[in-house]
Amino acid sequence: MKPECPVIYLAGPAVFHPDAAGIGRRLQALCTAAGCKGLFPLDAEVPGDAGCGPAQAAAILQANLALLERADAVLADCTPFRSPSLDPGTAFEIGYAVARGKPVAGWSETAGAYRLRVAQAVRCASGWRDAGGWVIEDFGLPDNLMISASLVAMADDPAGALAQLLAHLRAR
Repeated sequence: MKPECPVIYLAGPAVFHPDAAGIGRRLQALCTAAGCKGLFPLDAEVPGDAGCGPAQAAAILQANLALLERADAVLADCTPFRSPSLDPGTAFEIGYAVARGKPVAGWSETAGAYRLRVAQAVRCASGWRDAGGWVIEDFGLPDNLMISASLVAMADDPAGALAQLLAHLRAR
């Protein structure tokens, strides 16, 4: 059944940005304008007694999983973060959503294939390798195949990804 007002979990590293709340509000406004409701990770209700360190991390994980469970789909910022690849927390959220049967659309503000962003990539007779000799996958995708191939859509900005995600939800 197609939800009238789909609920979209907004995954990505924006939670680490100095203006995380502002970015969250802008993404939620984009969702509202498109006729859906955006859930930003900072919306999660983390118990006040969670403390800090590992206990707080576990509480944040559980709160974000609860938001993911409420969502019909996920819109993920797949822009490389602190490495040639997307934020590992976002990768986890994508995998969780896919395992739960929720469609995921992503966007990346960084153009180009994953292999081109991997530091010290060299072309060898047997394919692309990093400085340690490890194979760099070369599928021409924006990130690791397990992420890129699991997305129902990929765009170069959140508005484009959201439009494709909503079209996918309506077609289901």
